[in-house]
Amino acid sequence: MPIAAFIASVSLTGGTAYAAPTTPVGGEALGRRGLVSPDGVKKPPKSKATSYVIADVTTGNVLAAKDAHGRYLPASTLKALTALTLIPKLDKNREIRPSRNACNQEGSAVGLSVKAKYKVEDLFKGLMMSSGNDAAMALAETNGGLDKTMRDMNAEAKRLQANDTVAKTPSGLDKPGQSSSAYDLALIARAGLANPDFKRYISTKTANFPAPKGKHYQISNHNKLLWRYKGMIGVKNGWTSKARASFVGAATRGGHTIVVSIMRHEGFFWDEVAKLLDWGFSVRGKAAPVGKLVDPLPDPRAAAPKPDASTSVTPAAQPALLDRAASKQTDSTKTVGALVIGGGLLFGLIWLAYGIRRKRGRSRL
Repeated sequence: MPIAAFIASVSLTGGTAYAAPTTPVGGEALGRRGLVSPDGVKKPPKSKATSYVIADVTTGNVLAAKDAHGRYLPASTLKALTALTLIPKLDKNREIRPSRNACNQEGSAVGLSVKAKYKVEDLFKGLMMSSGNDAAMALAETNGGLDKTMRDMNAEAKRLQANDTVAKTPSGLDKPGQSSSAYDLALIARAGLANPDFKRYISTKTANFPAPKGKHYQISNHNKLLWRYKGMIGVKNGWTSKARASFVGAATRGGHTIVVSIMRHEGFFWDEVAKLLDWGFSVRGKAAPVGKLVDPLPDPRAAAPKPDASTSVTPAAQPALLDRAASKQTDSTKTVGALVIGGGLLFGLIWLAYGIRRKRGRSRL
């Protein structure tokens, strides 16, 4: 038995089976804690981030990484998973009035009020532009509640093979057991960029946001690189006192898109991210990748068998099918059919006569 399989079969105290680590998602090199970069090109610029990933969105090639699968608190970068999960599930034109619970969420807020109505699209803008924790909860409640939304988000993470990610809140507010990784944030961003609505929300710089009494006010995107970096698309930044700073973002130049994700940065990271993006564009296609952003697993909903149109029968088609069946009968099948039908009719007549005789007999008593 291979050593890995043997270890996986060993039970720890209490009889719980231990699942041995396998090859890290995306490649062996991405399991290393230190810097992983290609040979033959200059090293990536220095960064104070504890963990980061630089990747080519189109090919999925990971160009460089540092502790790619290290699990850290994601802060508001987790909202990218919230949006990616809920955009396909909710009608963007649906209007809702948020609950008091949603409006009173702690931390960053877009300013929801129980006195106003909002389209789901407004809530997604508030989520991804203003990092509204209130918008995150309102979307979760619209999706059927917090528990359902957490199940949906974690199922989506597994589908993406973002196995370092455990969502406990829709906003990214710190909660025990919640985690993600720079690798997973890059996976989530890559999947989000393939969704036109997701891409539109994250790249919007300013927007009018509803207020009570039919009024509006302007909100701005918190991603500073939308104004500073050429070709910046956006995605999401985050910060809490425990998670420190985190960020995932993508930019397009010359028809190519590079994504950078960082986690647990202690200070001002915008300039560092810009340099990491520059480096990604400069080495793309010139060096061997150190890993791969894997593709999502098949969507179970898409794999469900659909009714075969060739076997479905509409009322209008029934006469034609009967004619077709009749045309396929042979002389022998016609003879057998006639005998069966004739026998059935004869039996019915005999049974009817018998019933009439019994009825007359009873009437004489």
